[in-house]
Amino acid sequence: MTLDFTQWLTDRGGTAHSSAARDAGFSEHTVRTAVAAGAARRVRRSWLVAPDADPRRLAAAQVSGRLTCVSAASLLGLWTPDHDDTHIAVSSHASRLDDEGLRLHRANGPAPVGPRECVDPLVNVLFHVARCTPPRDALAVWESAVRHGRIDIDTLRRVQWRSARARRLADLASGLSDSGIETVFVSLMRQAGIRVVQQAVVDDHRVDGRIGRRLIVQIDGFAHHGGAAARRRDLTQDARLVVRGFTVLRFDYRQLLFESAAVIDTVRTAVAQGLDLDRPSARTGDRSRTGLPLSFPPVTGR
Repeated sequence: MTLDFTQWLTDRGGTAHSSAARDAGFSEHTVRTAVAAGAARRVRRSWLVAPDADPRRLAAAQVSGRLTCVSAASLLGLWTPDHDDTHIAVSSHASRLDDEGLRLHRANGPAPVGPRECVDPLVNVLFHVARCTPPRDALAVWESAVRHGRIDIDTLRRVQWRSARARRLADLASGLSDSGIETVFVSLMRQAGIRVVQQAVVDDHRVDGRIGRRLIVQIDGFAHHGGAAARRRDLTQDARLVVRGFTVLRFDYRQLLFESAAVIDTVRTAVAQGLDLDRPSARTGDRSRTGLPLSFPPVTGR
């Protein structure tokens, strides 16, 4: 029976309320035996935690709270910005808590939760992300949830968010970004007054973003492709676009997160130079050395 209890606890992510163990049919003797054998430990008397439980889950159990915000999003495999503290939702009346290394969230999300929950529902996770993180980081987390199939855009827009920032994110989330960091770029450009067509098809290949007719932006994210072969493929695509009259700008996640002003300035300068427009030869019908009119393949976007 101890083995069965251990498996049950593991199946629940390594943390469970003791009342949930009773409801599952495990006797107090079985639980005590598992604790004595080192297969579980008691935390704040009411919580049972497996030895190999995720430390973030343990931290939530230690304050009788629920993992939430970017900590819960990370646990779900979503894109999240760098963060050191563990984010935990607790009751608005909770007091005398050791919050060292923790960021406590006391607001109530739109989804109801029970006292046995150790991880917030996704809707509440997104609610706290919207209130806690900078808007462009929050938008990246939200779109990551959409891309991973955790939630769909229509559902996001129908939730009663109880937060102006969350409602704004629900309106902005497009689900078009291939990575959270691409969302950061689009948000930066929106702030700068520059329109980006995401996931545009250019020369029969999809690009991360197109500005105007001729300015292409490619984004290298955290887990960018990898390997020399993939890198050569990227360079080949960039070169193919350049010889067809496009300008290609490529940024990586460090530039977007930590050098965003320089990224905005670079794109603004490119637009100021007219690099987003058709070349004069394409507009005026100038002829190449062969005497034939220059032409470029059509540019389309979703």
